[in-house]
Amino acid sequence: MLAGALAAGAALVFGAGPAGAAGTGLPYGPGPQSHYTVQKQPAPGTCHVRHYQGQAMPDGRCTPGALNPKVTARTLASTICNPHGYTSRIRPPVSVTGKEKTANARSYGFTGSLHDAEYDHLVSLELGGDPNDPRNLWVEPPSPGHRPGSGANNDKDKVETHLHTAICSGRVTLAAAQKAIATNWVSAEAKLGLK
Repeated sequence: MLAGALAAGAALVFGAGPAGAAGTGLPYGPGPQSHYTVQKQPAPGTCHVRHYQGQAMPDGRCTPGALNPKVTARTLASTICNPHGYTSRIRPPVSVTGKEKTANARSYGFTGSLHDAEYDHLVSLELGGDPNDPRNLWVEPPSPGHRPGSGANNDKDKVETHLHTAICSGRVTLAAAQKAIATNWVSAEAKLGLK
């Protein structure tokens, strides 16, 4: 029902929704779509970036994370661990995400250069995050030390790649990685014993 409501463009209550994968506490989003539409974002100024060890983290009320229902422990080989690629086939087009990014920047009160910020999936696509559920997306400011004007460059991307490798090699479970990245991406590797 949630997927149908989102696809129809119905109003969304941010931070709410049914529980998702066992052990994560995260909701499922609608999953990959054959045609993506621009999703409603939280009201301007209602979301606030928080920081942990100097790194930007999303507001858990606005961006708690949302999972792709097509990615489960049973489907890893055909989805995120498929050596022939998966995420590039499910990524929404820039014609959709560009408009969402601008609106989400207003949600978070982000006034920096959007060129240097990433419209980031909290639970990345390579970890089974939903492609276009607004609960899984936020304008992530650049990491500390970033050179202004050089484009989006975030330390979180390295963490996502490391967790993806750990899932596909069987070192951690999908649910554990999803929960860790959504809870605190900075400490996710340590929490999972990967650091």
